[in-house]
Amino acid sequence: MPETKNKPNQSSGNSIGRSAGVVSIAIMTSRLLGLVREKVIAQFFSAAVGADAFTAAFRIPNLIRELFAEGALSKAFIATFTDTEAKEGPEAAEVLANRIFVLAALVLSIITAIGIYATPFIVRTMLPGEGFALSLDPLGHVGFTTKGELTIFLARIMFPFLMLVSFAAIVMGILNTKKIFGVPALASAFFNIGAIAGGIAGYYWGPGVNLHPSTGLAAGVLAGGFMQFAVQLPSLWKTGFRFRFSFSLRSKRVQQVMLLMGPAILGASVFQLSIFINSIFASEGAGWITWLSRSFRLMHLPLGIFGVAISTVALPNFARFVSSDDPDGFRDSLQRALRLSFFLTVPATIVLMILAEPICRIIFEGGKTGPVDTVQTANALFFMSLAIAGYSATKITTDGFYAYKDTRTPMFISIFTVGLNILLNYVFVYHIFHTHWSLALSTGITQNLNFLLLIFFLRRKVGGLNGKALFRFIPGLVLSSAVFGWLIYTLNWVFDIYLDTENLFMELVKLVLTLGIGGGVFMLSSYLLKLDEAIRILGVLRRRSH
Repeated sequence: MPETKNKPNQSSGNSIGRSAGVVSIAIMTSRLLGLVREKVIAQFFSAAVGADAFTAAFRIPNLIRELFAEGALSKAFIATFTDTEAKEGPEAAEVLANRIFVLAALVLSIITAIGIYATPFIVRTMLPGEGFALSLDPLGHVGFTTKGELTIFLARIMFPFLMLVSFAAIVMGILNTKKIFGVPALASAFFNIGAIAGGIAGYYWGPGVNLHPSTGLAAGVLAGGFMQFAVQLPSLWKTGFRFRFSFSLRSKRVQQVMLLMGPAILGASVFQLSIFINSIFASEGAGWITWLSRSFRLMHLPLGIFGVAISTVALPNFARFVSSDDPDGFRDSLQRALRLSFFLTVPATIVLMILAEPICRIIFEGGKTGPVDTVQTANALFFMSLAIAGYSATKITTDGFYAYKDTRTPMFISIFTVGLNILLNYVFVYHIFHTHWSLALSTGITQNLNFLLLIFFLRRKVGGLNGKALFRFIPGLVLSSAVFGWLIYTLNWVFDIYLDTENLFMELVKLVLTLGIGGGVFMLSSYLLKLDEAIRILGVLRRRSH
């Protein structure tokens, strides 16, 4: 018996790596387009007005999306859909999916309508600081007299985005349970394409039709949300799924999704709640929200490529092990996912901390964004990067709880960490540091604590997590990461002396050389230290080169 179990477990662990690789490539494409979107905003809209207003306005529907679509709804639906398909068959699972579609459309329509009506109250509550009371010239800003007014206008345009992206999340959940990962992961790239096109169009043509230039960004968000949903439909159709009207609140499976969603709304989205809370404090200064948002986008690049990709693949895997009553398979799959996550996110954290300023300069500086904006964004990125490994591991560990249909434990942990985040924000901003990067620091502290509490309680829940394999891995990772960090710091210093890094092209050359040499040494040292993750990655590269 042990032999027959070990093979599937190992196969499962390897499949997470392979599938996560596909998802990583797709998400990397999307994240790179996201950086292009941020570059467009930085080029055409000042941090103090247009960029701040759009960023704050988008954060309102986007927060609700994270709570409902990519947080509670997506995870609760995947866990229940997988269980239904395994125990009742694909037809029952399709009925469940259609019922969730109809219910989501009804509920989200109501939320969207209320949100549009209540936008002024939401903006005043979320952004009470002096930065959003900033007076604007009505002639130069198409009738808007304050930054707060412009924010309200943009948020109302973007609220329907919530419905579109929620439908996209449900379709993604269905495709992921069918082991189709590439298309859903790539779908968000189309959202970024819409936002990029809208931003450029708004800047050049908005004033000509008496619209504020940032209106194009808001319209682009809606167009991008629709494309993110629509691009997945052909793949969904090929699975045999068909949309049919079906509504039932009495269905046990629908009720199960709803029950899982309740506590999961907080449990799955502690990081987004932290960002929302940061917005309240960040409204104190002009440009704070934009600087923090740009640092968040850069931090999200490795998170999307590695953390979100691994989590996307891991949840259906975890759910299958739990449904088939295979705790050993679950433990093995979890520790493999965590090891891969740390192997990829720890060096990414080091890169963004040490090379924060040149990265921000290359990506954002130019047009309406000057050297001061670069430095302030880099300061925020340095501290925001502390959250990368913890956030990635939190997503994976939370998925472990959801596979066991336990959403209460993550909820209670998130309530505690969000409360701590509020306290730290208040102390840091008003009593100690008095600056925007202190908000990033509090996010990093609370996110890592969130993971430590989750892993502690998950270990108690399942009776151990194959921790010996995880702890054997840590010393090698620490040593490789230390060598990597020292090397890229030294290379960055040397290249600054011998290259004309005042020139943006030479700055880019320096960055490419530093990351190329440093990354190669990290992989080599990890291989020599016999870290399985490095051995597997190099093995894949070797096979593909032949």
